[in-house]
Amino acid sequence: MICLKRLNALVSPNPYDLEAIEPFLTFDLTRFRFTQDMDVVAGLDSRRNLLDLSPTEFEHLVRQLFEKMGAKTWTTIPSKDGGIDAVATSDNLFFGGICLIQAKRWKDLVGLEAVHALTGVMADHNATTGLLVTTSWFSRGSEQFAQRNRIKLINGAELKYLLKEHLDLDVIPGTTPPRRARASENIHKGRPGPAG
Repeated sequence: MICLKRLNALVSPNPYDLEAIEPFLTFDLTRFRFTQDMDVVAGLDSRRNLLDLSPTEFEHLVRQLFEKMGAKTWTTIPSKDGGIDAVATSDNLFFGGICLIQAKRWKDLVGLEAVHALTGVMADHNATTGLLVTTSWFSRGSEQFAQRNRIKLINGAELKYLLKEHLDLDVIPGTTPPRRARASENIHKGRPGPAG
């Protein structure tokens, strides 16, 4: 205390009467290799179907989307990305952290293997969350596994909505997923419905 007074420091008489400061987080991104950003949105007027984009263009579009949603984002170098297409960070003290993003410009179902792979990469990079974005749809097993492992899945229909909401892009995500039969349809066709 004497030292602080000698240095002309202002000291509160009550130690609990502290000035609030905004907390900050720093992220170690040295393990990732990033590429130069690409503006895919500007060229989408003539190519509204997302399946017409190259895989690299789709990865950059996903990065632009999450950047517009408020995250800091980077696209990784293709072929040296270790299974990660983009990295997003948020410095929100309670909900922030490093999010690893995989962008799958696929026509068919995204199965459990893709979600398992993302979980392994998340563990290797100490990521807070994972995000798997696709132009298609996910299997039930993928959805259930993702819920238990801090992974958010965004299918083609959700991606279409987010692109319209945040980038004002009206796109065609790709193919339409097959309809999942309801229990009553299974019984009508002579197949047993789920037990219940």
